[in-house]
Amino acid sequence: MSKLHIRKNDTVVVLSGGDKGKTGKVLKVLVEKNRAIVEGVNIVSKSMKPSAKNPQGGFVKQEASIHISNLSLIDPKSGKPTRVAIKHEGKNVVRISKKSGEVIK
Repeated sequence: MSKLHIRKNDTVVVLSGGDKGKTGKVLKVLVEKNRAIVEGVNIVSKSMKPSAKNPQGGFVKQEASIHISNLSLIDPKSGKPTRVAIKHEGKNVVRISKKSGEVIK
């Protein structure tokens, strides 16, 4: 398994595809598939059967996953897309913005 440059609750921008240029918060990271689910990006219509939660059934709009390579982290200082460096500080691993040099939480 490889380390990913994106984590849950990060703010990212979409680099390619139908939603190019959109920004959103990462809701979930699917590490095994190298994909992430981003809030408000890659919306699909899914048909749902009637159930106890959804007695009406019908179509539900929800976010689908998008490949990690199509996402770039937003620099917390400048607000622009940036690449990420990984630095080891003792036993801790820290992500650093390539644009500003700031540590990303």
